[in-house]
Amino acid sequence: MIHMRLKLDYPGFALDVDLQLPGRGVTALYGHSGSGKTTCLRCIAGLERADQGFIQVNDEVWQDSDNKVFVAPHNRALGYVFQEASLFPHLSVLANLEFGLKRIPKPQRRVDMAHASELLGIRHLLDRHPQHLSGGERQRVGIARALLTSPKLLLMDEPLAALDAQRKSEILPYLQRLHDELDIPVLYVSHSQDEVARLADHIVLLSNGKALASGPIGQTLARLDLPLAMGDDAGVVIEGRVSAYDADYQLLSLQLPGTSLNIRVPHTPMDAGQALRCKVQARDVSLNLHSAGHSSILNRLPVTVVSEMNADNAAHVLIRLDAAGTPLLARITRYSRDHLDIHPGQQLWAQIKAVAVLA
Repeated sequence: MIHMRLKLDYPGFALDVDLQLPGRGVTALYGHSGSGKTTCLRCIAGLERADQGFIQVNDEVWQDSDNKVFVAPHNRALGYVFQEASLFPHLSVLANLEFGLKRIPKPQRRVDMAHASELLGIRHLLDRHPQHLSGGERQRVGIARALLTSPKLLLMDEPLAALDAQRKSEILPYLQRLHDELDIPVLYVSHSQDEVARLADHIVLLSNGKALASGPIGQTLARLDLPLAMGDDAGVVIEGRVSAYDADYQLLSLQLPGTSLNIRVPHTPMDAGQALRCKVQARDVSLNLHSAGHSSILNRLPVTVVSEMNADNAAHVLIRLDAAGTPLLARITRYSRDHLDIHPGQQLWAQIKAVAVLA
């Protein structure tokens, strides 16, 4: 468990958060520029000192202002990945990695050179110097260097922000491997909802130095009372498990959590039981009073209307739905809402026009 209670005042900005976060997996700190994301990370790292602060990472207290405890940054067992990798230009990739590794006595090392190099796909780069690497390669080396300090917490401050779309797509699978294969909690700062949807288990929504919400990503993205639901990319994340594969049509059947309901998605073969994360955009969900017969829309699920809210324009409304425990959002016109007489508690059919696989 990670507990951070921070109060910090700057001219024109005040940070005031009190958060209990999971001690494993990826927690995303999400919000617009100036919301306080990076300030939170810098306080956790000890690079900023909150006027009133309490920071505990699992069983270690790094700051407790009431008891005058403040652990110096170099004594905090963490790794920090910035927007720029900041590698030593005169050293090879191997020497840059050894710089991180040598900080940790051998008995305390939890990640070794071979493991970090394989995880980040950089074995073939070890003899090169930073000036001969692409931006994505430099960032992967920077992440490996942070891992080689065997951190108890990994801080990542918009690690993809300086990369173009192609480099981002190259590095995201490596970040997913870290999530899947390492038992190191990660605090991941981003203002990209797509990155957050793909990587995070837990999300903290920050605005003007305060936490508007904190919770599991599937439930939090589906909340209508948060600004997340207002954007054109509003939607929910679903973590299902493969139940079958249709080789003729190259379609996976993905079973929703805790239910017998399935959705089908175009995909390469996967073994039954494997986990797969998807995003369903609110704009890709339509509603029907009856189970439609023949249709080009693959996925039709029985749902219950939970609540509704006005959208960001006068023509649309947002409807929160429950599909046997899995939340969904639908963005429909007010005309359709009134024409179908949609109301809380109503049983409907959700037609999902597209499912984006986040892997």
